[in-house]
Amino acid sequence: MTSLPSLTSDKDRRTVRGTSYSLSWRTGASGLVRSPYLELADADGSRWMRLCAMSSAHTHDARDESMSLSEPEVRTEADAVVVTIRSASPAWRERALELRCTHDSVEITLEARGTGVLTDVTILGGDGILPTGASGTFRSGFDAQSLYVPSPTEPVAFVRPVWSAASLGVVGDADPGRLNGIFSPPPLALAFGRDPATDAFSPGEGPWLATWLRAPVEELGFTTMRFDPVDGGGLLRLTYEGHTPIDTGADGVWRSPTIVIRPVATPGDALREYRDDLVQAGFARAAAPRPTPWWLEPIFCGWGAQVARGGAPAPDLCRQEIYDEFLETLAAASLDPGTIVIDDRWQAQYGTAEPDTDAWPDLRGWIDRRHAEGRRVLLWFKAWDPAGLPAEECVTDAAGRPIAADPGSPAYLARLDAIVERLLSVEGLDADGFKVDFTQRAPSGSMLRSGAGSDGVWGVAALHRLVGRIHAAAKRIKPDALVITHTVHPSFGAVTDMVRTNDVLEHDVTGAPVSVAAQLRARHEIVANVLPGHPVDTDQWPMPNREEWLDYARTQVRLGVPALYYLERVREDEPIDREHLAAIGRTWDEYRETLA
Repeated sequence: MTSLPSLTSDKDRRTVRGTSYSLSWRTGASGLVRSPYLELADADGSRWMRLCAMSSAHTHDARDESMSLSEPEVRTEADAVVVTIRSASPAWRERALELRCTHDSVEITLEARGTGVLTDVTILGGDGILPTGASGTFRSGFDAQSLYVPSPTEPVAFVRPVWSAASLGVVGDADPGRLNGIFSPPPLALAFGRDPATDAFSPGEGPWLATWLRAPVEELGFTTMRFDPVDGGGLLRLTYEGHTPIDTGADGVWRSPTIVIRPVATPGDALREYRDDLVQAGFARAAAPRPTPWWLEPIFCGWGAQVARGGAPAPDLCRQEIYDEFLETLAAASLDPGTIVIDDRWQAQYGTAEPDTDAWPDLRGWIDRRHAEGRRVLLWFKAWDPAGLPAEECVTDAAGRPIAADPGSPAYLARLDAIVERLLSVEGLDADGFKVDFTQRAPSGSMLRSGAGSDGVWGVAALHRLVGRIHAAAKRIKPDALVITHTVHPSFGAVTDMVRTNDVLEHDVTGAPVSVAAQLRARHEIVANVLPGHPVDTDQWPMPNREEWLDYARTQVRLGVPALYYLERVREDEPIDREHLAAIGRTWDEYRETLA
């Protein structure tokens, strides 16, 4: 049985004490009414943060700006001391911030009554005016030096200075400021450390302050969770983008996702406790999928070989005769992958996923021949792409142009079911599953509009529905089908069979090259903490040179399922010969010994 936090009063201060923290605030004339900060400290009194009681739930029609804060109201529940701070705002009929103090955590939730269409929600800070005359945006202050971000970014910075921004979500690409969708979604969690950040991979000594988001995945209707720091202060921002209508009626209340704050020993502990918290709340599945033996066989994916061959855009080299050449090279090197991934692009159009019969004149026959060899075949699937889809099944822009497939559209979901059946069933192509890619291409923007008949699902929730529909259809057709994704979030554990570590990046914040093997180790640690037991597709794209490619291959077999992407060259001036492929073969032999 856990202990209830204590509540004490001393002159002009009240304090809640848990097992590893204390939360206190001033009362009376100098209290929160005038200064919107509570003090969060370690059990020994070392301050972690000046926690800002201001918060905002902005809507299309009104900025949520607090006109006043109430004195905190305190009540005791069976397992928590609950502190409620009410505020007046032109955006909502009523609004309050609830801080639920358990024995080991502070859980912060914003509540509102009224109507509106959410744009941004901010917690640990918000907009308003104080009796002192100070106005604008207020943020929490952190007594920390470093920030751990459990998501690959360019520049590579899993550990970074605390006043560096972080974006965790389902929107990204390779453009400046957007190369943060490698995991999409990543864990919606951060950790703050007292020691300065010394390099991209090395967290300092503990303790750390973990911060994560708790909510059912169906309620994650935002595209990103951002840590938004400015000049010594920071807040968390959830970007709903005007796609989440709220109408609480006369008696209802809207509740934001809950921000959980908890002291921990290490960032790894933060991720494990985050995952356990979601499991305990019923928002993530406890058990990992039980791998079918063939899932764990080494993978050959043609993308890297397509790119390295050159002479044409890489998607144009996804052709039946070229993949036959790849298989001949593998056979000549005595390399025997159990799974072949046909990558970008075997489709005539991404959205409809009909085979390009010019590039693949006999895709079913090609798959049959791989089955006769004892191999399985996965098809690369580009999530969200609207090419070939009718506009009414898509998210569209203000001009009505399709931007993305709409998983809120019943017509699109029916089409997706039919696509999966055509690709996996014995009456169709008889493929064995999918490598689902581009999940970071979720539609984003307030001007975008959902398709006809759509329920308007958005953000992380929309991606979960999309991937979940692919996964469910695949399992209905082939119970042992394999669905690989790079959705590294505990709530996606039930809709993905294997987690791909995804594209390798290049430089740290100084511009120096970063070891690709070190990146793999850091990513694997994140996956192992938030999706324990899930097999890991270790990927292999892109590699900067042949030496690092071989080092990466040696690392792969210790961390997950080895995936081979390169066959003929890594770079134009670095060909791959029999000796190099023999080295790959030795790593595969080592790996297969661990499976025996």
